[in-house]
Amino acid sequence: MLDAIAVTKQFGDKTALDEVSLSVSPGDIYCLLGANGAGKTTLINLFLNFMQPTSGQLKISDLDVTQSPLESKRLLAYIPEQVTLYATLTGVENLSFFSSLATGERLPRQRLLDLLQAAGLPVQAADDRVSTYSKGMRQKVGIAIALAKQARALLLDEPTSGLDPSAANEFSELLINASRSGVAVLTTTHDLFHAKQTGTRIGIMRRGRLVEELKSEDVSHADLEALYLKHMKN
Repeated sequence: MLDAIAVTKQFGDKTALDEVSLSVSPGDIYCLLGANGAGKTTLINLFLNFMQPTSGQLKISDLDVTQSPLESKRLLAYIPEQVTLYATLTGVENLSFFSSLATGERLPRQRLLDLLQAAGLPVQAADDRVSTYSKGMRQKVGIAIALAKQARALLLDEPTSGLDPSAANEFSELLINASRSGVAVLTTTHDLFHAKQTGTRIGIMRRGRLVEELKSEDVSHADLEALYLKHMKN
């Protein structure tokens, strides 16, 4: 569903990505670990076609991202670290607006409420202004937008950063539910616990290179931490 094939990205004389290859299948939750500057966000931006690769290829469901940017974006939903919504609008009004942009149709109010509830937003909060929402609540509106779009792939950049443990756990459950419905999930994170708890597969990046890939079930929390620290020291 999501494929990066020998992707390199250079900014002048700096190499942000160095021949990175990875694949995320439907139902996978691929957690990409790495320090700041490792290249994680650059890879997400390349899948979104926010920039062009220096070399290599990025594909979404066999569509080349650079050759079919609009078609490939229709298959995606993106949730950044800070979900940008209209603060003066309510949760349901934001969902109505952004889902109409994504799908080209206005959804009925009950459908919007159902989507927000499926994303874990409390029913009583749907008609509150987003300016009163916590970060976790804004993230849930982002998930509801992805559900409305019926996205086949979900890209997330540090989605649990700044969330308290309870909110982070709720968000992990939403990702797991999405994967169970066949959505391919690629998420970046600094949080080793989140990666182990949520991911089906884990990749470790360092200085633009993918230095390790493993199945989450094959490693313990302690072993993952030791492996991560080993790569960060090398």
